[in-house]
Amino acid sequence: MSDDDWRAVIETNLSAVFYTCRAVTRPMMRRRGGSIVNVSSIVGLRGNPGQTNYAASKAGIIGFTKSLARELGSRNVRANVVAPGYIHSRLTDVLPEEARDAMLTNTPLGKLGDPEDVAGAVRFLCSDEASFITGEVLLVDGGLGM
Repeated sequence: MSDDDWRAVIETNLSAVFYTCRAVTRPMMRRRGGSIVNVSSIVGLRGNPGQTNYAASKAGIIGFTKSLARELGSRNVRANVVAPGYIHSRLTDVLPEEARDAMLTNTPLGKLGDPEDVAGAVRFLCSDEASFITGEVLLVDGGLGM
């Protein structure tokens, strides 16, 4: 892997989370409330061959968010992570049939998730129903990560 390939993925996935959180945390702390939900991936927990840069960036989001939850909790600001598994997208739509079948075989629910599944998890973590949840990773993966 080239240095450029490493840096591009780390900057896109991990540094972007840092910059975004930095921009929103001060107003949330002043308001003494808020909810941050970062999006990682099942790959950040399990790894995946050929994706060391991606896995590192997504694992970094998890560690970053857990630390952020500890730092901001006293100000009633929550920070959590949603980690999707295989979700219907332009990326999964173009996968070869054997790769798609392997994903489905390893997913206990035997299907891909929909973007709405991820959105629902984010919506829940932002809601008052999740007011006592912080520093957690919610897998939206059809059971792949268990």
